[in-house]
Amino acid sequence: MGRIVAIVGRPNVGKSTLFNRLTESREAIVDKESGVTRDRNYGTSTWNGIDFSVIDTGGYVRNSDDIFEEEINKQVLLAIEEADIILFMVDVTYGIHELDAAITELLRKIEKKTFLVVNKVDNGQRLLDAAEFYRLGLGDYFPISSINGSGTGELMDAIVRNLSGQAPELIPDIPRVAIVGRPNVGKSSLVNSLLGEERNIVTPLAGTTRDSIYTRYNKYNHDFLLVDTAGLRKKAKVNEDIEFYAVMRAIKAIENSDVCLLLIDATRGIEAQDINIVSLIQRNSKGMIILVNKWDLVEKENNTALMYEKAIRSKTAPFVDYPIIFISAINKQRIHRILDLVDRVNNNRRRKIATSELNEVLLGIVRDNPPPAVRGKYIKIKYVTQLPTYSPSFAFFCNLPQHIKEPYRRYVENRLREQFDFSGVPLKVFFRKK
Repeated sequence: MGRIVAIVGRPNVGKSTLFNRLTESREAIVDKESGVTRDRNYGTSTWNGIDFSVIDTGGYVRNSDDIFEEEINKQVLLAIEEADIILFMVDVTYGIHELDAAITELLRKIEKKTFLVVNKVDNGQRLLDAAEFYRLGLGDYFPISSINGSGTGELMDAIVRNLSGQAPELIPDIPRVAIVGRPNVGKSSLVNSLLGEERNIVTPLAGTTRDSIYTRYNKYNHDFLLVDTAGLRKKAKVNEDIEFYAVMRAIKAIENSDVCLLLIDATRGIEAQDINIVSLIQRNSKGMIILVNKWDLVEKENNTALMYEKAIRSKTAPFVDYPIIFISAINKQRIHRILDLVDRVNNNRRRKIATSELNEVLLGIVRDNPPPAVRGKYIKIKYVTQLPTYSPSFAFFCNLPQHIKEPYRRYVENRLREQFDFSGVPLKVFFRKK
C-alpha cells in the first residue's frame, strides 16, 4: 500500500461524501474519536487491482475571520505533505469561492499531482456551468456527483493510472516490522540500538513510497525489514499539529508492515493516542508487541511491572492476548527479547490449522457450551474451517448464524487462543449459514 490520495477543499463541497464513495468497500481505519485524529477520516480504496489510502481533510473551518491563514494553510499542507495525489474539490452550484482561489494559490506552490474535481454536476446545465472552473488555471477538471456517483469512475481511472506508475521495487519476502508510537517515545533510539554499530550488515532498501525506507536487519539468526518511521521531519508547519502528522505516519507504517512494535512511554503510561494506534493495528490485522520504553526511569516496587501490564491490557480489552516487554532503548535493556518475539508473532500470524484438527478440538467445546437458544430455537454449530486470509480468520458454520451475539463470538475466540498460539495476532471469527 503506502500510496495516499488526499481530498482537500473548503467546507461543504462534498469531500466526506466522495470519501465515503471511494472507500465504501472497506471500513475507515481510524475512529472518529474527537481530539485523537481531529475528526479526519482515513480509509482505503481499491480500483482495478490498485490499493491506495484516502484522507478526508474535512471540517477544518471554525470561524470565517482568518480562515485561510489559521486553518486551511495549516491543515491542507499537512494532508498534502503525505499525499501522492491531491483531489481539489469545488462546488458547481456556488461557482468560484474566494477560498477556492486561495487554495489554488497554495497548490501551485507544491509540486504534487492535483486533480480538480467539480462536484454536484448532476444535469446538463451544471455540466456547462462547470466550465467556469477553467479560470482557476488548473487545466482540465473532473465533473462528478459524489452523491449519485456519476463521473467517479473516470476519476478513479485517472488516480490509479497515476499511482500504477509508482510500482514498488522488489522487496525481499521477509517479515516487515514497523516501530510505531507517539512522538518522543524513543522510536529512533530503538532503531539505533537494534541496528547497533554493525551497519555493514544492514542494507537500506528504497521502499514503496518516498518516505518508507526499509532497513534489513540480518543478525543473530533473525532476518526482517524494519519499516523506518522514526525521525518525524520537524517542519515549522508540522509542529503545530504533530499529533495528526504522527497518526498519518503511523497509518502508512502499519499498512506496510506484518508486525508492529508499539512503543509506550513508561513515565506517561498508555494514553488515548496509543489506544488509537492499537485499534489501527487490529483493524489492519497486523501482529502486535507492546514495548514499554524508558522503564529504567520508573520507580519500582515488587509488582510494578505486573500492575502496569494489567493497566495496559484493561485499556485495550477485549484484545488482550499480546506480548508486553519492559525495555530501555537507550540502555539496550531487554531489546534482544524483541527479536524472538517478532519471529513468534509473525509465525502466529501465518499459522494455518488443519480443518480436521480444528473440528476435533473445537466442536466438542461448542457442543458443551452452545450459543444461547433464541425463542426456543437451538443453534447448532456443525463445522469449522480456517479461511485463506492474510491473517487468521475462522468460519463456523451453523443453522442460525444471525442469532449469535458478540459475547459468544468472543467466547469462541478465547477458546481458539487457549488451544492454539495466536499471541500478538488479532483473530476474526465469522458465523455462516451451513
